[in-house]
Amino acid sequence: MTEASSTRVADYLRTAILSGELKPGDRIRQEEIASRFGASRLPVREALRMLEAEGLTEHEPHKGARVPRLTAHEVDGVYRMRERLEPLALAESIPRLDDTDTARLEEIQQEIEENDDLERFLELDREFHLHSYRGCRLDPLTSMVQRLWNSTQPYRRAYVARGGRSRMWVVNAEHRLLLDAIARGDSVDAERTLEGHIRRTRIELARYPDLFDA
Repeated sequence: MTEASSTRVADYLRTAILSGELKPGDRIRQEEIASRFGASRLPVREALRMLEAEGLTEHEPHKGARVPRLTAHEVDGVYRMRERLEPLALAESIPRLDDTDTARLEEIQQEIEENDDLERFLELDREFHLHSYRGCRLDPLTSMVQRLWNSTQPYRRAYVARGGRSRMWVVNAEHRLLLDAIARGDSVDAERTLEGHIRRTRIELARYPDLFDA
């Protein structure tokens, strides 16, 4: 087994899960993945351990690996965690963000406003927020934030595809308020805006309980 082999398998599966190719509840069959890469099962198992740590896969005894499926209550709980943890990550990050970071956030937001493709929006929105946390030096916090983002990605995709596009003007307005607070170095204002931004998505997701049906 080589680290490179495990990394290639993990990259492939991570992309498949985050892009929606693999959906919540889908089984990940080790023999099929090993055959695709012409490898043994050992690098596949290592890749699955890596992805489980990222919140992208889970192991069921006697059944193997699958993409986690969350209930509406679990997703609500994850978003409540995000409401508390991400403002902290942003407040820790802002003092270490420089003009280059602010310019990059502006570029991402500009592309979001000009974009009309669902998958590209999900990529850009994720990049916008995670880039704003890049100055945070609390590694356990940033790891947890990324894990929570990973676990809710399928439900955000379903929500945006269902009706979230009509609310894109709200997303853009909130992102602009975040950008303004970050540029001013106002952590308090940024935390307050971000908490409301995440809470709004949580409340709107609750309007679509069928998104969580098995």
